[in-house]
Amino acid sequence: MAGRESEAGTREGAGRRPVRVLVAKPGLDGHDRGAKVVARALRDAGMEVVYTGLRQTPETIAQAAVDEDVDVVGLSSLSGAHRVLFPRVVQELRKRGRGDVLVIGGGIIPAADVAALEEAGVRAVFGPGSSTSEIVDFIRKALAGRDRGEVVGEE
Repeated sequence: MAGRESEAGTREGAGRRPVRVLVAKPGLDGHDRGAKVVARALRDAGMEVVYTGLRQTPETIAQAAVDEDVDVVGLSSLSGAHRVLFPRVVQELRKRGRGDVLVIGGGIIPAADVAALEEAGVRAVFGPGSSTSEIVDFIRKALAGRDRGEVVGEE
């Protein structure tokens, strides 16, 4: 994507559109309060947010990301299935030609699992105690880096 991101969360350059983020809950996890808090914080930071709702499959998440032409997919898991589901979302995005999408995750994720998730293409993991401003700042910096030619997703 050409252009750079402004402080308000918009992409400058071709078309100057807001950063688009898909927030999703993969698997059978039935608790979405945290995902909704993050979605609202992203929206309040000037980003467009699409929330998929509970109990989504990696395939439906990836297809929604393609359909909505998002820059970022934020995954939330409290059920312990993150080691399987998060990498599958990354794989499904790549299958659909959208390996450039920034994938981040959050929830109850043990520190011991973070390296495996990052190796699978999840670019950041935010655990309990992470602030919404940390997430907003990470997205802004990562997308600005992508515009400078740095790797964000796995194209």
